[in-house]
Amino acid sequence: MANDTKKKSKKKLIILVGIGAVLLALGVLVIMGSSRETIITVQTEKVERKTITQIVTATGKIQPETQVKINAEVSGEITELPVREGQRVRKGDLVVRIKPDAYQAQYERAQAALAVSEANLVKAESEHKRVSELFEKKLVSEAEMEIARASFQSAKASYAQANASLKEARETLAKTTIYAPMSGVVSQLNSEIGERVSGSTFTQGTEIMTIADLSRMEARVDVGENDIVLVSMGDTARVEVDAYMDRKIIGIVSQIANTAKSTGLGTQDQVTNFEVRILLNTPEDVRLRPGMSMTADIETETHGSVLAVPIQSVTVRAPKKEKTEDASEGEVVMQKSKKKDDDLDEVVFVVADGKAKTVIVKRGLSDDSHVEVTGEGLEGADVVSGPFKAINRELENESKVRVENKTSRQPG
Repeated sequence: MANDTKKKSKKKLIILVGIGAVLLALGVLVIMGSSRETIITVQTEKVERKTITQIVTATGKIQPETQVKINAEVSGEITELPVREGQRVRKGDLVVRIKPDAYQAQYERAQAALAVSEANLVKAESEHKRVSELFEKKLVSEAEMEIARASFQSAKASYAQANASLKEARETLAKTTIYAPMSGVVSQLNSEIGERVSGSTFTQGTEIMTIADLSRMEARVDVGENDIVLVSMGDTARVEVDAYMDRKIIGIVSQIANTAKSTGLGTQDQVTNFEVRILLNTPEDVRLRPGMSMTADIETETHGSVLAVPIQSVTVRAPKKEKTEDASEGEVVMQKSKKKDDDLDEVVFVVADGKAKTVIVKRGLSDDSHVEVTGEGLEGADVVSGPFKAINRELENESKVRVENKTSRQPG
């Protein structure tokens, strides 16, 4: 019985010693883990001098620089349409004829009315001359003279009115025949022979066709209100047309709209844009057509030989606090920096001796990958370029880092 008790006590002691050893080991691991500093893995890029070109990117359509829409000015049936879409025409060529019968009859009635008015005028003039001679000889009364004069004036007015009606009828008849106002290509044809078109002096008539000069094309793009202030007349643009993805067409900004175009007014999706036109220097082997989709990179400003870092390298951090000693109380107090609490410094992280140090920078121009910066001791330094999480959240001044840059592997 005594032996059994001794065995049980010995077993409990072994268990307690084991538990104590495990707890001691765990404590050691916790202490070692808490004392170990975090090392952040980063990628770096050397700060060098580059040429930075600021670019405003916008999308739009290709359109002819000059095009004319031909609308009907009189109503009627199209009896002749000797052109087809895509056909080249010269200035003065017949492009549309509208049935002229009704307008021809109107013109002939105006001619007849003018002939009657002319005959009445001759008669009234002769009568006025005869009565005037008799009045000078005092052979007719003054009342008769006034009647002859009034008849003559009325005949002249009727003649002028008939003449104006004839002129109007002639012009209306002439509008039934339409000639090309410029040389170019029929870029759009909206009507066919036999269709009726409407026209009026006071309203825009039916659009029959569009004639465009396809030898001079331009890109029309919409630029946002925040970027339009960067664009100037004469800026160079590189245009990529969807149909020619492997080509870049050079253009010059030729026109900037003064009035904005707004869409989605009164909604959260409201957008305000300004139209910018870019005159293109189209290569001979490129055939641009109206309505083609395109994207333009407008080069608004260029700075040469400036320090540049990857765009993602620039981030923000809260400004540092400055320690000053209050002589009256003899204790050190924390004072706010001159900046407001809600202001943030733009910084980059420079790697030196295994640590990341913050350098306050001022941004300048930027292109699609790099941004111009100014700051102390940047030239030739290794600036952190990734990863995004480290730059934006993890890194602080004096953080320990490990640089792992990708290197190109040699074959074999």
